Amino acid sequence: MPELPDVEGFRRVLDRAAGHRIERVDVLDSGVLRGVTADALRDALTGQTFATPKRHGKWLVAPVRSGRRHRQAEPSVVFHFGMTGALAWVDGNEERHRHDRVVIITTSRELRYRDLRKLHGLRLAPDDDHVADLLGELGPDAAGLGEAELGKRLEVTRRRLKPALMDQTVVAGLGNLLADEILWRARIHPERGTQDLTDADRGRLHRNLRTVLKRSSRAGRVPGWDTWLTGHRDDRDGSCPRCGTTLRRARVGGRSTVWCPNCQRD
Repeated sequence: MPELPDVEGFRRVLDRAAGHRIERVDVLDSGVLRGVTADALRDALTGQTFATPKRHGKWLVAPVRSGRRHRQAEPSVVFHFGMTGALAWVDGNEERHRHDRVVIITTSRELRYRDLRKLHGLRLAPDDDHVADLLGELGPDAAGLGEAELGKRLEVTRRRLKPALMDQTVVAGLGNLLADEILWRARIHPERGTQDLTDADRGRLHRNLRTVLKRSSRAGRVPGWDTWLTGHRDDRDGSCPRCGTTLRRARVGGRSTVWCPNCQRD
C-alpha cells in the first residue's frame, strides 16, 4: 500500500505536470472516481493548469488554476492511492498501461492515474474549503511532526502503540511497513501501551520516525534495503539485520506485524 514516502514520490511526479495546460481528460474507468462524474471532471480540468501540488499524509492535492496562481474558490483534484494506485508522467506516444484509469493530456505529456484494485481514487473538491473538510479528520502530517506533539497525541489514545501510529486521525501518513520499521529502529515492542512510553522512548521514537521518513521519502518508497527491517519482512525465517535473532510475526491491530524479540522486548 502506498504510504507517505510513496505519495511524496507521486507528489514529485505531479509537480512535473504543474504548469502544463490540460488539453483533454480521458476517463477510461469511472470506477476510480469518488463523488464526481467523468463529465464534471473533464469540465473542471480542460483548459486549466495544475498549480503546485500538496501532500498531507497519504493524500495528494492538485490545485487547479485558470490564471497565474490557484485561487481559494477554484477546484482541486484530490488523490488517495489506496492499495495499488500510482501516478505516471509519460510521453503521449507511450502505450497505455492496462490499469490506466484516468489520463490527463497536457500540451506536452500525459499524467496517468493507474490502479489495479480501485479501492480509492480521485475526488474533485470545488474549492479550498472543501479540501479542508475532506482532510479535516486527519492528524498532523508525520513528516512535520514535533517530538512533543507526537508524544501528546499518542498518550491520549491509551492503546497499543502500533495501531495508534497507523491511525490516520492520530498521525497522517504512516502505514504498516513504516510503523514496523520505526518501532524496530526505536527498539520498542509494537504492543507497548502508548501511555507506558517513557520520555526516552518518545525521544527515540521521534528521532527514528524522522530518519525513516527522510530516507524513504528521498527514495520515493518504503525501501527493502538489507540493513532495514523492511528488507527481511518476506524472508522465510528472516533474521534481524541488527542482531541476527529470528524475527517474530503476528497480527497486531489486525495488521501483519514483524519485530525482533531481542531488540524489541515486551
